[in-house]
Amino acid sequence: MYKIGVIGDKDTVLSFKSIGVDTFPAIDEKEAFENLIRLTKEKYAVIFITEHLAAKLEDKLNTFREKLLPIITLIPSNRGTLGIGINSVKKSVEKAIGVDIIFEREGRE
Repeated sequence: MYKIGVIGDKDTVLSFKSIGVDTFPAIDEKEAFENLIRLTKEKYAVIFITEHLAAKLEDKLNTFREKLLPIITLIPSNRGTLGIGINSVKKSVEKAIGVDIIFEREGRE
């Protein structure tokens, strides 16, 4: 059975615990990467990671992008968003269907 986990600062991941998601607090990118490796070995299918940590792990995260699992999704932290999570989704959609359907309307207005 596959699991869902979230990696990020303690305040951000705490809210996920209340809905039953496994939480892995990390104070820096080294600890976040160690947690990420652990979660991939333990059959986590979906891993949420805060944008602030993901920005520091971009090269390492790219090695997971070509694999079917785990699905790594970037989320804002309690400090707000950097915008890289939505940009990642946008790129994935464009790659899958060849068109920007997420921001298409915003560019016309």
